[in-house]
Amino acid sequence: MNIDEKMNGYLEDYEVGRTYILGEFSVDECEIIEFAEKFDPQPFHVNPIAAKGTQFGGVIASGYHVLSMAMRLLVDRFISPKSSIVSPGLDEIRWHQPTRPGDRLRCQVTVTSMRPSKSKPDRGILYDLVELHNQDGDLVLSYKSMGMYYRNPEVTVAVK
Repeated sequence: MNIDEKMNGYLEDYEVGRTYILGEFSVDECEIIEFAEKFDPQPFHVNPIAAKGTQFGGVIASGYHVLSMAMRLLVDRFISPKSSIVSPGLDEIRWHQPTRPGDRLRCQVTVTSMRPSKSKPDRGILYDLVELHNQDGDLVLSYKSMGMYYRNPEVTVAVK
């Protein structure tokens, strides 16, 4: 399912098993270098000449930069400002192959499960799998995440 507008609901408005396509973005060499100079200054991220001599044969994006780009699409399209509370964490972060200047990455998130909180009935946890694929359809990043969301007050009242 393509998301044409931002999700703006409660925990129950997300559908277990559904894959949401969040959009695409292009990866620019200047942005790769700028991010890496600040946060991950390894030669294959910041120096095109040095990067040619590495196993990558050129500049590649920092995995943390790619993760941040995915997060931007999640915030813009998937994480509901009405009900999102916090994320307890990420699991199984994998960079499957390098992201290079000029790559076009597509972000998708699949809701794998959700559960209401046992101690706080007004909220619950949403579990999902986030994936980025490049323009060739190759998986470049995947991770499992969890987000705490408020439940619909009408549903919460009905459960009590």
